[in-house]
Amino acid sequence: MLAVVGPTASGKTALGVALAEQFGGEIISADSMQIYKGLDVGTAKVTPEETCGIPHHGVDILQPDEPFSVADFTALAGALEHEISSRGHLPILVGGTGLYVQSFLYGVRFAAEKTPDGLREQLAAELNEKGPEAMYAELQAVDPEAAAAIHPNNHVRVLRALEHYRATGKKLSEQKADSLPPEKPYRSLILGLDFPERAQLYRRIDLRVDLMMEQDLLNEAKRVWEHRDTYKTAAQAIGYKEFFPYFAGESALAPCVEKLKQASRNYAKRQLTWFRHMEGICWLDASAPDVREQAARLTNEFLAKG
Repeated sequence: MLAVVGPTASGKTALGVALAEQFGGEIISADSMQIYKGLDVGTAKVTPEETCGIPHHGVDILQPDEPFSVADFTALAGALEHEISSRGHLPILVGGTGLYVQSFLYGVRFAAEKTPDGLREQLAAELNEKGPEAMYAELQAVDPEAAAAIHPNNHVRVLRALEHYRATGKKLSEQKADSLPPEKPYRSLILGLDFPERAQLYRRIDLRVDLMMEQDLLNEAKRVWEHRDTYKTAAQAIGYKEFFPYFAGESALAPCVEKLKQASRNYAKRQLTWFRHMEGICWLDASAPDVREQAARLTNEFLAKG
């Protein structure tokens, strides 16, 4: 397996395509939002032109009201890896959802977990009654490691972690430790993209948001807002929820755009923190003029080892 990881707006898509062209590869998307049909601009979904004819799997496979978990992703990616390899092509995992990348490459096994009847509804009621801060504080108390990896505003993941704890009496971190196999299932080269100066990345993020606005992000966000009760994942996603105050008549547009830029920069920091804790990543300077040549050389050496 080859993987290209890094923060948002670091150039993962272009590098993945370049390597696929050179080494006969196909892309498996490791992005938790690009799986959804119709959510194109806010997720920075790869365009037909950007694919350069390289097959991209795991993109546009679900409607926005359908749930999709990390367990679903590892099952899907495993099947795709088998298909791509059987065609004699190189599977290339490309994306910034660290939990997806790590769970798949580390071979995390997800056991079927039966949620007690009424527990999910009870947690949702508690969220409405006590508020998100109280629920996050509870998670910090019972599973501080899980809380540290989840943003306080990501109510879906906070409730899911609490649901797991209440249903099993175990922390998510304990489940992860129990679910790791003795050996990783894939021999993998993981290429990470970053910038020597964080300001470079932040400039790219700001420019990307400006381009998204030109590409009619606002209408896409409005559709999510209008369906926020059923598009539960998208309604929590960066790129859409920042505009909800505007649609509700509570804010002007410009502050919402600035809020999106800030949220995207914060997300990039969290992505880098996650990937920095993963072992074995070969970090490349995303701004280097020869970054593709460096990546190709490392890939060549990796494949030559057999």
